[in-house]
Amino acid sequence: QVQLVESGGGSVQAGGSLRLSCAASRYITSYVYTCMGWFRQAPGKGREGVGAICSGGGRAYYADSVKGRFAISRDSAAMYLQMTSLKPEDTGTYYCAARRGLVDGRFLALLREDDFDTWGQGAQVTVSS
Repeated sequence: QVQLVESGGGSVQAGGSLRLSCAASRYITSYVYTCMGWFRQAPGKGREGVGAICSGGGRAYYADSVKGRFAISRDSAAMYLQMTSLKPEDTGTYYCAARRGLVDGRFLALLREDDFDTWGQGAQVTVSS
């Protein structure tokens, strides 16, 4: 069963905006507390954390490279990534990740892949100069 489904990727010129969505299954959303995150992988590079947030009113954490430009939000069924002032270096495949249960904020801020055990299939974002 597919647990996470990303949507909203596409192509945009530098300076533009895109909004990604990650729809989560009931397996994820029915748990008391969950944490979700966005990761991305540029062509020829490893995957890196973009941002993460836990349910229960926790704050969102962001990679330095996207602070002030990207914003994460979530509701009971999905997580969103609003991307503004996009740059060509934001190009890549964006993955949604989740885990049932909380991650301490000190560790969530590190945006570690190992803190998440459920992954989406990815959505392509291309930013042209």
